[in-house]
This record gives sequence, C-alpha cells and structure tokens, in this order.
Amino acid sequence: MNSAQDILSTYVHFRCDDRADTLPVSAAFWSELASGKREELNQGRLMTAFTFAEPWSSWERHPAGEELVMLLSGAAMMVLDEPAGEREVELNHPGAYLLVPQNVWHRAKTSVSSTLLFLTPGAGTEHRAVAA
Repeated sequence: MNSAQDILSTYVHFRCDDRADTLPVSAAFWSELASGKREELNQGRLMTAFTFAEPWSSWERHPAGEELVMLLSGAAMMVLDEPAGEREVELNHPGAYLLVPQNVWHRAKTSVSSTLLFLTPGAGTEHRAVAA
C-alpha cells in the first residue's frame, strides 16, 4: 500500500491469522454478504465507516461478538435494546465510542451529518425493522 486509504470507500477485514485485507466498497457488497457470497468474512473482524444524517430504519445485532462503534464526526445517539429496556448512549465528540454487547439489538439516531466507525465480529449480522 503506497498511499493512504479511505475507510468510507475501502473496508478492512482483520483475519484470524493476524493479517488484514482491504475490500473495495461496491453497491453489491452488503447484498453479497447477506447472501453468503463473502464467506471469507465469517471469521475475524470487519472495519467499516458510514456517514448518515437521520435515524437508522432498522435495528441490528451481532451474534458472533461485541461490536465497537466510534464517532468520527457529528453526533449520534446509540440505542441498545437490553432486557431491562432501551438504553441510550450519546456519542458527542470525535473518538467517543461504545462496545455493543454480543447479541444486543442496537441502532443509531441522529439529525446531523455524522460518521461512525464500526469494528464488527464476523458475518451473521441480523436486522429487524424499527417499529413505526
């Protein structure tokens, strides 16, 4: 790698053998992952980042382990659906992060342009719609 990469356009897969691969972002990436076509991502961790300016339309959870969610810019409220009820964690400055527990449904809410970095365990992310 001769130049800096951008996590918004190139994901990083940290493999279990202590190596890392870069993965170009494509429109088909997430559908390929959901359909099982990216089996190499079932192990290790995937680092991604997204910019958004409105609440997520779905919840997600990760059965394979904890997920790191770190704010790079903007501000966001992470909502965790825990057995005792919903818990909100505010990410309000760059570098603020949350470790989402394994198998806990979560989503983000914001009304300003915000960029979050994610370090997600393996494949198998599950989604469900936010109730209207």
